[in-house]
Amino acid sequence: MWEAVLRPGGRVRIGTRLAVSPHLAGEIIARRAEGVRLIRFASDRPVLEVAREIGEMPVPPYVHEPLRRPEDYQTVYASADGAVAAPTAGLHFTPALLTRIEGRGVRIATLTLHIGLGTFRPVTVEDVRHHRMDPEWYEVSAAAADVLTAARRRPVDAAQGRGRIVAVGTSAVRTLETVTVDDGTARPGRGWSELFIYPGYRFKATDVLITNFHLPKTTLLMLVCAFAGRDLIMWAYQEAIAEKYRFYSFGDAMLIL
Repeated sequence: MWEAVLRPGGRVRIGTRLAVSPHLAGEIIARRAEGVRLIRFASDRPVLEVAREIGEMPVPPYVHEPLRRPEDYQTVYASADGAVAAPTAGLHFTPALLTRIEGRGVRIATLTLHIGLGTFRPVTVEDVRHHRMDPEWYEVSAAAADVLTAARRRPVDAAQGRGRIVAVGTSAVRTLETVTVDDGTARPGRGWSELFIYPGYRFKATDVLITNFHLPKTTLLMLVCAFAGRDLIMWAYQEAIAEKYRFYSFGDAMLIL
């Protein structure tokens, strides 16, 4: 079963059959969120293999042209299919930069969060406590959890950067906060996260955040405001606009200490 975004979705009813290619056909079997349908595919080849041949890299709705180099929308450390969007804070990193970071004594822990369609959906409720996050699949290995827990339990040394966890992107923050308990222990595992972080949230695992500039009224912006305070973030955004920083997926990043 696969979830797919169809436009206009209202015209595609349950039971509709789709001929995607000579090698791939599907049937709509259920409705999900607005414009999203559950499809059962029949294919003589792996579905992802066919999709890579005939499809294009999905990009955010504010990117209006196909990517000339699809690899530009992948982080250098991406390893597992599943997300509908790139964790764009990670696009700033290169293999050489990661090597330099490790050379400074920083331990790098990798984790997985498959970003869902809800990342683009604005919050429309008056009371943000009533907003519901789309579930997103995460995986944290035992090795990564050990690195994270050890970092939380070492004394802080500002000169060496020890004792702090630097999250690259809001997706990493949500995963960290999902698997970390109140005493700072990170627990390995996999599952679905529906954690919604907004002002008032008490962070358990994240000390420093690297993040891009986000769309208004999104859960991503609310998470950043929860981390650094709304007033400071709004000031930073105004400064970024004045200095002509680039926003969104292919834009600039900021470091929140």
